[in-house]
Amino acid sequence: MHKSGFVNIIGNPNVGKSTLMNALVGEKLSIITSKAQTTRHRIMGIVNGDDFQIVYTDTPGIVNPHYKLHEQMMGFVGSALQDADLFLLVTEVGETLKNQQVLDKVIKSDVPVVLVINKVDTSDQATVVQKIEYWQQQIPRAHVVPCSATEGFNVEKIFDLIMELLPENPPYFPKDELTDRSMRFFVSEIVREKILLLYDKEIPYSCEVAVESYREGERLDNISAIVFVERESQKAILIGHQGKSIKKLGMEARKDIEEFTGKKCFLELRVKVLKDWRNSDIALRQFGYETE
Repeated sequence: MHKSGFVNIIGNPNVGKSTLMNALVGEKLSIITSKAQTTRHRIMGIVNGDDFQIVYTDTPGIVNPHYKLHEQMMGFVGSALQDADLFLLVTEVGETLKNQQVLDKVIKSDVPVVLVINKVDTSDQATVVQKIEYWQQQIPRAHVVPCSATEGFNVEKIFDLIMELLPENPPYFPKDELTDRSMRFFVSEIVREKILLLYDKEIPYSCEVAVESYREGERLDNISAIVFVERESQKAILIGHQGKSIKKLGMEARKDIEEFTGKKCFLELRVKVLKDWRNSDIALRQFGYETE
């Protein structure tokens, strides 16, 4: 008997979806920062065993769209609602799901649901118990699990539940695959994560990273990437006085890229202005936001 299926992770921004996915996959595939709306794409992480294959997909956090970018992000959420074999619906103690339409689709579908109440390490037991009861009333068929992805609490229990609920299928991907994404994609995500961590206010949300060239060598990879922003003023902030800010960005990103690839790299970063790219259909398609 072989079990295989798509476990689609959905929830509000900033509830720790990416942290949970990375804990379940055992690899850092999704951006993790304290800022909301960090995941922009649908990212797959594939876990294989002798008799199973779990295809986790981390989707963007559910938002009310303000830009065409947000509409494309919600398109990824929509596709995740359609092809799931199991929903991993992630919330946290102090939150309810913001988008009732998404919640209704989950409730009305016949797809199994594991509802994770994350970050329970930041709350008290009485509040957690109250939240468990609330979600059991909202989705009576759901398996409700309190969890702390950062502490590893109940991550194994979630995995066991997924294994129990997965359908019998042959594997969808080759058994040696970890993700459906290229190394270029992860390099751009690592650079974007560092922008989210190093810069304030609107700057991180106005940035998109594109890897222009990726030349692999035996001992050293040569990578050239462009950070796109919407305004000249943002470009100036990103570069910083005498280039100090972008130099720090490059150093921080290079460390994580080398850890991810297991070898040294030379990383060149440049900044370009692409006005109003978040509302441009052409730019969004170039950046890979065209939904299926």
